[in-house]
Amino acid sequence: MNHEDPRTIKASAVFAAFMGEICMHTLLTPERPLKWTIIANLHAGGFIIPARWKRHHAHLIRSAAKARLNPRRVNAGPSGIAQAMVPGKEAGETWGLIPTNGPGHAGRITEALIAHVHGETPAFSADVPLHLIIIAGGDGTSREVLMALYTAPPEIRARFAVLRLPMGTGNDGADAWDLDKALDLLIYPSTIEMARALRLTTATGKGPFYAFNILSLGLDAFVTHMTNKMKRFLPGDSYKLWVDMAALFYDRLYRVGPMEIRAFDEAGNTLKMLQERILLLAMGVSGRRTYGSHKWILPDERNVCAVKQMSLFRKLRLKGLFTTGGHRDKPESILFTAHQVTFQGTYPILAQMDGEAVLLQPEDFPGCIERTEAALPVLRGLSAYAI
Repeated sequence: MNHEDPRTIKASAVFAAFMGEICMHTLLTPERPLKWTIIANLHAGGFIIPARWKRHHAHLIRSAAKARLNPRRVNAGPSGIAQAMVPGKEAGETWGLIPTNGPGHAGRITEALIAHVHGETPAFSADVPLHLIIIAGGDGTSREVLMALYTAPPEIRARFAVLRLPMGTGNDGADAWDLDKALDLLIYPSTIEMARALRLTTATGKGPFYAFNILSLGLDAFVTHMTNKMKRFLPGDSYKLWVDMAALFYDRLYRVGPMEIRAFDEAGNTLKMLQERILLLAMGVSGRRTYGSHKWILPDERNVCAVKQMSLFRKLRLKGLFTTGGHRDKPESILFTAHQVTFQGTYPILAQMDGEAVLLQPEDFPGCIERTEAALPVLRGLSAYAI
């Protein structure tokens, strides 16, 4: 299926109607008016891959049935911005869903929402609506929305909440791996927490670059780069293919030289210093995070993983362990906790931010990856039923 395929159009309409029903029964901030906007990438795997859409449809049916057990809200509905951005549709047709039309569009939609909120009454009160953004796409769509929100003034961010649904291929940055678990955050009691991001800065001023799940350097950034470059010719989840290719060819394309890595806590105290030939360096907003379609690069509470260079034979033996987190006990892996990590090398290296890659040159060093202030309004479950 594709964006213009009648099956995709039907799937999006069904999705929007079920989401509207769930939102009309959500327990999120029941004391405040609620306006929701669904930003949907209809090219995402959750819509266009028939087997995935069938599973998501079943989750929507079950979740809507659970939501109807809650009282129906009288102070909730799709946002006016959502209606205005889908012209020619009656109010009941879209249920607040805006389909994206290409790279950058999700960010522009979010910026339009932010501008609209700027125009609302300036003083915060219980009568000011909560604007819920529901992201229905992959990690790229999610990153665009979160980037636009991150750069908004704090008083504006306080009027938003974000729910990230797993409608893409990898969905490592979603609020749950399964759609029904993510929707539980609307059906059962939840709260809004301000989450941190990751920021990469360089000596030359290139950037800053932001990630909202994992920011990494080296081999896995190469995998991300090649997956993005070839996705037009290799649709679907080709990440595993490029992991296998990288194990064979990465060293021939990018020289793995000595790197100095320093880790610091939030007070600026030095925690660790490494001088190693580093194959990859990954830092998460927190520990217990995955990338590359649920590869457990950060399998426990520690939020940084450095992997030392190794022989081809060793790479082939260990690469499967990153799916399960089994690499944590191997001598090539160095896991630790840090608020800030600086790195210095002598050769070009790729960096990736939630699936977006950039090439860093030696003059960009030293580089710094750090956790930002808590700034992103995301949902957290309060109920034993929610994630």
